[in-house]
Amino acid sequence: MTARSASAHTTPRRSNAVLAAFSGPCLPLAAFGVALPVTLPEFYATFVGLELGVVAAVFMAVRLIDIVFDPFIGWGMDRTKTRFGRYRPWMALSTPMLMLAAYMMFVVVQPGAPPVYLFGWLLFLYLGFSIGTLGQLGWAAVLAPQYDQRSRVYGWWQVFNIIGVVLILVLPTVVVQTGIGNYADGVRIMGWAIVIALPVTIGLAMIAVPEPVTSGGQPHGSLGAYLGLFRKPVVRKLLLSDLLLGVAPGITGSLLFFFFGQIRGYDHTQAGLFMLFYFIAGLCGAPFWAWYATRVGKDRGLAMASVVSAVLYVGATLVPGGNFVLTAVVMFIAGLPYAAGLFLTRAMMADAGDEERFETGVDRTGLMLSILSATTKIGHVVALIPYLILQGVGFRALPGPAGNSETALLTLQILFIAVPGVLLILAGVVLRNYPLTAKRHDEIRLALEARDAEAQVGAKA
Repeated sequence: MTARSASAHTTPRRSNAVLAAFSGPCLPLAAFGVALPVTLPEFYATFVGLELGVVAAVFMAVRLIDIVFDPFIGWGMDRTKTRFGRYRPWMALSTPMLMLAAYMMFVVVQPGAPPVYLFGWLLFLYLGFSIGTLGQLGWAAVLAPQYDQRSRVYGWWQVFNIIGVVLILVLPTVVVQTGIGNYADGVRIMGWAIVIALPVTIGLAMIAVPEPVTSGGQPHGSLGAYLGLFRKPVVRKLLLSDLLLGVAPGITGSLLFFFFGQIRGYDHTQAGLFMLFYFIAGLCGAPFWAWYATRVGKDRGLAMASVVSAVLYVGATLVPGGNFVLTAVVMFIAGLPYAAGLFLTRAMMADAGDEERFETGVDRTGLMLSILSATTKIGHVVALIPYLILQGVGFRALPGPAGNSETALLTLQILFIAVPGVLLILAGVVLRNYPLTAKRHDEIRLALEARDAEAQVGAKA
């Protein structure tokens, strides 16, 4: 019997129904995920009326503060032991926080709201968002510890993330096209949808999905132990790749409406549809990349997806304006590799958590996932730098190209087309010689399971 087949029999294969219930909270969480880098900055700059530079500065400041939260949240999760599990109590805590934040950020905000309003509620939103997403990611790591099954769990996680993104992007367009209201009304309805979906989906997951308990000593909380994680080649490669994969789509999202509106001549609804087609393609492509990763390894699968994504993205953004159908088609094709980066990096970091527990006897999965979450947020911070660059060259966030110089419009094109393409290529390059292969992880899982079994026998004796 091979290492992989032996390991596969120690934990039951989770049913599709269980994985669907587990992934349900991704629907409202993903709505936040797309609103934070895409919808809210543009909404507060246009509808609320804050200056573009002010919006960028507030979002960057809050995200930098939020990055500091993540390691403490991860450390707290690693130390949590309740009869309800290690991660589920944290998800329950995040639910009322996110409901209140969504109500204040989307629903009741009015034009003329001051920057301090945006700063305060955005900080509260990010705290709840960090708790909810880290809790779910940690829960996923213990739900299926095997190498290939973990890809399956995170694949479901990512599929539901994309479904959540698609549904939330459709709402403003439906509101406008059906005459229910304008774009601002659509954003308010988006907020109400999040408020309603949070308790329903998280409550269902709490009831229907188990949370296995892992063995391992309490995490050592010293600064040296924390910094020691960054000395691991696996962690360094993952963090750098994830950072690049976070910056590239962050730039795309933050500039999409400006690019398609002022460069290609499409209206706000059409630009939103291009984004929608892009994410639908990610939903369609996710099963392929999950399958491909089981055949070639997660690291090679992610590297290939990154390079393919770069080529398709640059090709799609170079298509001239004036042909909505053609642009929609190429944006759909460009989105096919989109899902791979998010779910494969999380699955790979969970594998790295197994290696850390094998080598040290300490379970730092929550902390390690929080570090990965922090790099994603750093990527989102960096992705807002183009706002500052555009303001520096005199770019104006108004419908149509009127009022913007050729230099400002050229700068917008370079930032939107070339920069993400280069970053995606680099994300694949840094994964060369990735050390934690499928074979190595299977060996680690077998050793961990044997050690855990011995510990249980000793505890009963």
